[in-house]
Amino acid sequence: MNKRTRLRLAALGAALCLALAGCGGLPQPEVTPTPEPTPTATPTPTAAEFALACYPQAGFHPITGGNRTNLSLGGLMYEGLFALDQQFEVQQVLCDRYSASPDGLVWTFTLRGGVTFSDGSPLTAAEVVSSLESARTSALYSARFADVGAITAGTGTVTVNLTRANGALPALLDIPIVKETGGTPLGTGPYVLTGSGSQLSLTANRSWWQGEPLPLDTIPLRAIQEAGDLIHAFDTKEICLVSTDLTATNALGFSGSFDTLDYPTSTMVYVGFNTASGPCRDAGVRRALLRAFDRESVSTALLSRHAQPAALPVHPGASLYHQDQAAALSYSSQAVSDALTAAGWTASGDSWVSGRQTLGLELVVSAENADRVAVAQHLAAGLNDMGIQTTLTKLAWEDYVSALQRGDFDLYLGEVRLTADFDLTALITAGGALNYGGYSDQQAAQLLQTCRATTGQSRDLASRQLFSRLAQEPPFAVLCFKNWSVLTQWNAVSNMTPTQQNLFFQFAYWQIAQ
Repeated sequence: MNKRTRLRLAALGAALCLALAGCGGLPQPEVTPTPEPTPTATPTPTAAEFALACYPQAGFHPITGGNRTNLSLGGLMYEGLFALDQQFEVQQVLCDRYSASPDGLVWTFTLRGGVTFSDGSPLTAAEVVSSLESARTSALYSARFADVGAITAGTGTVTVNLTRANGALPALLDIPIVKETGGTPLGTGPYVLTGSGSQLSLTANRSWWQGEPLPLDTIPLRAIQEAGDLIHAFDTKEICLVSTDLTATNALGFSGSFDTLDYPTSTMVYVGFNTASGPCRDAGVRRALLRAFDRESVSTALLSRHAQPAALPVHPGASLYHQDQAAALSYSSQAVSDALTAAGWTASGDSWVSGRQTLGLELVVSAENADRVAVAQHLAAGLNDMGIQTTLTKLAWEDYVSALQRGDFDLYLGEVRLTADFDLTALITAGGALNYGGYSDQQAAQLLQTCRATTGQSRDLASRQLFSRLAQEPPFAVLCFKNWSVLTQWNAVSNMTPTQQNLFFQFAYWQIAQ
């Protein structure tokens, strides 16, 4: 399953940043210098101790913590009511069964019996409620609770009341369930944090309810204090594994030879349209632009395959991604020409005109990241080649955000981490936190709500209708969904299935060289 790559990233980034769950923040660019292959001799495979990094001073709370390295360890110690696989499909974990009221506003979750925390105490509904309430006010998870009202505990059940129906609520409940201790909380997962200070380890939880044999009894943790320590520890093989966004603005620089495995995320890269002013007020122009971007080139050449091309606002590996609808939005210069002609524009030399107006656009991008700028340059060059006169404006991050908030753009290159239910509320509803282009379409808003409220085949049909409307009245053009990467020492680990929420998803099935 692993693909061997040899990478050398030129610059050492500042720190490995934590992407917040949900879409409540600004669409921040997170792209790094393109990895360049470095000729190296094939190393002789040697079995090294499987050790992981940690920041002891940063704390290990899986809900209120802020250190990404420590948070990733939570996948070995804690479990949620649900887990999401690499296709963003819901898997039941601590939840045995669940049901929703006909209006989709009241959900009841029945807890799995026989589950205990690592101290042997039973899992209770009170601890589930406490964990969810803690997540409601945390920086990491609060965006998921925008439509959550009361959360109450019953006898072996938890009830969640919503203020707005969401048929995909379980996809938001892969939040770690903990038992508070005043320090590092206890979990129900396969490992327990043991030791103190710089002498920490993860030790197999002998009372783990799943009972699957684990690949290791003990996983040593190497104490580090800063990003440079993490790089040094991996480069010198003191630790076996790191996870990173190789297309992040402040990506860490790892050198040498190692195995790389990408895994999908819900981080969407897109081109936003100013639908309130300028040429993009015309839906016909926006429809033309949907066909104007070579998504394959962006993902493959410019982001070095650390992204998956997509034309719809849902991950292409998810069940709601409809290939036929995506194909209808594929890159085509002829389709662009046909759409502009249908919208009343006429080709004139190397430009498009309508009366005395020449079609000209300004694309703004944050200049903080070289790869982000390279993508924008590629997009602008492609538009110019089609006769759509496009100016690229590179702005410092603060100026970029200000330009978006003022609506001072025709197009902008954006990035946002959507919640796992792929909710577009912030992007396409009036007053939405990320609706910088002033998009307003009552039919799209209603279709979005219908899609959110339904489940199963009804949700599939509703999503088709929503995506069809967004193709007719486009608020933005999706380019791709980013991947993150797990880097491991050469031939050290196989059979990994990391996910966005849990780097160690299905760890019991990993194969580790010893």
